[in-house]
Amino acid sequence: MVPKQGVTCAMKAIFLMTAAAFALASCGPTVPESGVGFEDYQTYAQRQQAAEQAGAAPLPGIRPGQTVVQAPVSDIASNTPESTAAVRAAAANSGITPIEASPGNTAPQVVTNAAGISNENSFEAVSAERDIGADAQLIAQNRAQYQLITPTDLPPRPSGSGPNVVEYALRTTNPVGSPLYDRRGRDDGNRISAACGAYTSSDQAQAAFLAAGGPQKDRKGLDPDGDGFACAWDPAPFRAARGG
Repeated sequence: MVPKQGVTCAMKAIFLMTAAAFALASCGPTVPESGVGFEDYQTYAQRQQAAEQAGAAPLPGIRPGQTVVQAPVSDIASNTPESTAAVRAAAANSGITPIEASPGNTAPQVVTNAAGISNENSFEAVSAERDIGADAQLIAQNRAQYQLITPTDLPPRPSGSGPNVVEYALRTTNPVGSPLYDRRGRDDGNRISAACGAYTSSDQAQAAFLAAGGPQKDRKGLDPDGDGFACAWDPAPFRAARGG
């Protein structure tokens, strides 16, 4: 067990060592706090002037007599995020400045029905324009103006217009190639081909055939088989149109 006297001596030694350390610290030079805000302005100006005369770098701060220039309010406002976004949008929009979302801006007008677009499919729009009674009146007016045109017979052909091949087709009943007239001795194919080649169509050949006396005479030699039809003219389409 440590004697009480020894403990007391040790505590005294520790106390003395601590006091000596504080004394040494208080004896050391203090680092002055310099600069604007830590000393009066006159002392700071003297130190600044002495540093300039000695060729040293000037101390930070504002020189005496120096005027502080305040940035324009427009420049400050132009650096806001909204202004920067507007400038970027204008650069990407062919130079057109976009409309800013300001409460003072007039709200855009909503177009409910552009010109030329029908709103007949909208029940509300149609109901607002007319009612069932107006529709019934309109239907009655249309019925009063309705006219039923019935087909009539064709007017007679004027005299001197030539034979009618359609009338001849409907008057006859024999098919193509069925001989009705005697054509013996008229089977010269070269002569028949030359005669039919003078017409641009079989209808013209048939009309000329009828104008020259028809199948009874066949003066131009256009009906070698005697069926009454010149140059392979076929009456079937005209008969089919009549329904027979």
